[in-house]
Amino acid sequence: MSELYDTDVLAWSARQAALLRRIAAGQRPNDADMDWPNIAEEIESVGNEQLHAVESLLVKVLEHRLQLMAWPEAAAAPHWRHETDGWRAAIRRRLRRAPSLRTAIDLAELYGDALVAMYREVDGVRRPPMPPACPWTLDELLAEPPAEPPAG
Repeated sequence: MSELYDTDVLAWSARQAALLRRIAAGQRPNDADMDWPNIAEEIESVGNEQLHAVESLLVKVLEHRLQLMAWPEAAAAPHWRHETDGWRAAIRRRLRRAPSLRTAIDLAELYGDALVAMYREVDGVRRPPMPPACPWTLDELLAEPPAEPPAG
């Protein structure tokens, strides 16, 4: 069964799902047909993909929030606000469906990623120095309306 996993993951997943449904219905398919190691890996990857999706969205939110902090009057500022609103809503939805994601988020690491991704110059204005540590908590980043960073 592992060979099918390596050569045609779609066919493998359909076959394994059918076998799992048979087990759920009280039937007992041949255990040799079950690819338990890859089933476990695929189930685990579902959670990892959810975490990765939330982290990716958070980096985008952080990047735009930093851009708004650096260039509040930039021509792109309304666009940054609009995009951030949509990403924050998507993150909140994912966290409602999987609250344990919160404990796996490393906001300090994501903040570093956002700093690296951030523009160096906008509208001819160089980027000012940014806070060395994330100025927002996760709850502040996701708040409605978004919280401003603490002064100072």
